[in-house]
Amino acid sequence: MSVPRFWRRLKNLYNLIGTHCKKCGEYYYPPRNMCPKCRRIGQVVPFKFKGIGEVVTFTIVHSAAKDFAKNTPYILAIIKLEEGPHLTSQVICNHNDIHIGMKVKSAFRKLGEESEKGMIYYGTKFVPLADN
Repeated sequence: MSVPRFWRRLKNLYNLIGTHCKKCGEYYYPPRNMCPKCRRIGQVVPFKFKGIGEVVTFTIVHSAAKDFAKNTPYILAIIKLEEGPHLTSQVICNHNDIHIGMKVKSAFRKLGEESEKGMIYYGTKFVPLADN
């Protein structure tokens, strides 16, 4: 299997695919094999999130690890998706515009690259909703 095909198969990374327990109604991201609440009696199925959420908290990163240093400063936030799960993601917007409670939507963006001529990684980041 080629490297690009391997990365494309990581559906939960590229499409916000998580899981939903039909028994208790809870949603999980990243996906779970078993519902933590229902345990073995749970009925966990794949679920694609709409990608709409709200900023719960955020920070602006000014000093990052070597691989992310050229992207500084950037906004890192905890996003609560409409369906309930929380996830950590980068928010792409003006640093003066971000605020707790800001409505955001998922966007497919470049996450990084191996080297100048190496493999490029893509995934989900968030951007403000147009009606904020």
